[in-house]
Amino acid sequence: MRTASLSSGSKGNSVFVESAETRILIDDGLSLTNIEARLKAIEVDPATIDAILLTHEHSDHISGIKYFLKKYRNTKVYIPSFVKEYCLTGISQLPYGQIEWFSSSNFFIKDITVSCFVLPHDSNFCVGYSLYFAGKKISYATDLGCVSEATLKNLSGSDILFLESNHDENLLMQNPKYPARTKKRILGDHGHLSNVTCAKTIAQLVSTGVKQVVLSHLSEENNTPILAYTTIKNYLMTKGIEEGKNICVDVAFQNKVGTVFSL
Repeated sequence: MRTASLSSGSKGNSVFVESAETRILIDDGLSLTNIEARLKAIEVDPATIDAILLTHEHSDHISGIKYFLKKYRNTKVYIPSFVKEYCLTGISQLPYGQIEWFSSSNFFIKDITVSCFVLPHDSNFCVGYSLYFAGKKISYATDLGCVSEATLKNLSGSDILFLESNHDENLLMQNPKYPARTKKRILGDHGHLSNVTCAKTIAQLVSTGVKQVVLSHLSEENNTPILAYTTIKNYLMTKGIEEGKNICVDVAFQNKVGTVFSL
């Protein structure tokens, strides 16, 4: 398997995953020009994308999908079937013939097994995904306000995990641009994971065999890549977990392709 973050943050999100026969995007919140350029930067022809897995309806995750599907008619977008009840504008604008509604928490896209699980976020729906191929597991969980035992179970054993590390709580609380209600929303159980909560989650997952974490969906206002990485590394040290030895931690970026991982 091969995977890379194409973009991560409030201005657009997308992750690429590839197996022997299948090429998948998780979300597409980028302009068509940007998603094409970033795929080509990792030597992927956009026309070969088989599927887009949608996590939720917020614009930074869905806004590019209709344009991608309009140009690339062989690509399908996969959406949980329960989403139909919400009649969401962003989803109703997608070409109906290219939507695959799935009702099972586990399904196949060619040679990849996809597992879907619900995440707590302030959207009409939000899900994470684990993708399996040849004994390897890649998981994606961003836009969640807290981490339940069920979420930990779904993420356990991932060879590569894209996990939200959205904000530093002190920076968020001191940010004069954010009203109190917005801060409360972000910090709530249906908001976003802080660096510290992300660190605690990683510490719990190390014993399950998680080997590589990519810190994702960092706030440009209330976080920095070095702050997120340092917070996670220092917390793990307090638990006797050495970054680079017991687990590796990388950071996804908003404006460029991240590290390309091969399994």
